[in-house]
Amino acid sequence: MKKGFSLIELMIVIIILGLLASLVMPNLLGQSEQAKRKLTCVQMHSLSDALKSFKLSNGVYPTTGEGLKALITNPNPSLYTSYPVGGFIDSKKAPLDPWKNPYIYIKTSDSFDIISLGGDKKEGGSGNDADIKLSTCE
Repeated sequence: MKKGFSLIELMIVIIILGLLASLVMPNLLGQSEQAKRKLTCVQMHSLSDALKSFKLSNGVYPTTGEGLKALITNPNPSLYTSYPVGGFIDSKKAPLDPWKNPYIYIKTSDSFDIISLGGDKKEGGSGNDADIKLSTCE
């Protein structure tokens, strides 16, 4: 008598594996976008801390035109005389969101906001494609 699996036994195992995959895969696929949105908020809070350090050193936040690049290199040495040698973040270029887009920095009268355009890379959107703002991050 040969030992091995019959065709029926193999078919049953394949069907069971298929059913398990169909139950698990939809849950895993949705988690990727949700994780990117959470990572975006974490990165925005880190940038916010660096911007607050910038203000402590220089008395003001960088202008919208200077943007987040002002955290890497001194945009105006005559104005920002207390700028540290290494900058405020450890990076050679402006940070990107998880979708590989630059963050948008907007300085208001005495505050600021940081925005990511999200997965659709366009202003607006809804659901997973909605813009993410620092002011709305938890």
